[in-house]
Amino acid sequence: MKRFECLKVLASMTTEDDLVVTNLGNTAHEWQTLRPSRANLYALNLGQCTPVALGLALALPHRRVIALDGDGNLLLNLASLADMAYQKPRNLRILVLDNQAYESPGGMPTATAHGVDLAQVAKGCGIRKSLTVSNIEEFGESMKSFAEDELCFVVAKIETGTIERGKYTSMDFKFNKYIFASYIEETEKIPVLRLRSKSPFTEK
Repeated sequence: MKRFECLKVLASMTTEDDLVVTNLGNTAHEWQTLRPSRANLYALNLGQCTPVALGLALALPHRRVIALDGDGNLLLNLASLADMAYQKPRNLRILVLDNQAYESPGGMPTATAHGVDLAQVAKGCGIRKSLTVSNIEEFGESMKSFAEDELCFVVAKIETGTIERGKYTSMDFKFNKYIFASYIEETEKIPVLRLRSKSPFTEK
C-alpha cells in the first residue's frame, strides 16, 4: 500500500472546513498535491504533528482536525497519545502513515520495523478506537470511522517511496504558518497572530 493511495482516499472525504496538520517530508508534499488549502498546516517537526493537532482540536472543538503523522515522527513523542486519551477530543482524527523507516534522512528503520505496534500503544493509553490496516481496502473501511463523532487513531502500513518529485508543488513552510493562522482568524473571527496588534478579520 502506498502513501499517496491512502491520502487520495482521505482527500476525497475531507471538507473545506477540516483542519489538516502534516508531519515532515513526503507526506506534506503529497498532501498539498492532493488537497491544496489554506486549512493545511504543513511539515510539523519531529514529535510535533500529533500534539499540535491535539491543541487545535481542543481550541476549536466544532472543527474536525486531522493529523497526518508518521511512525518515526510519533515515536519521538509517544506521550502525546496519553494526552489524547486523557482529553478525548471527539473532533480529532490521527492517521499514522507507518513505513517502518526514517525515510527522508536515509531510510533507517524505526522501532515499528522491529515489532512495536503503535495502535496497541494508543489502545493501552486509552484510545478506544485504535486500529492498524495493511491494504487499501482495509484503509477505505477504516476511514469511515473518521466520519464518526469520536477520537480515532489509525495506523496505515505503507511502503517506502513517494510520487515523482516533478509533481511536487513549491512550498514555503515558514510562510505556510502565517497562511494557516490568518485562515483561522478569518473563519473563526478570533485573533491568532501576535506580530500585529490588530487582526483585519476580527477588528475594524
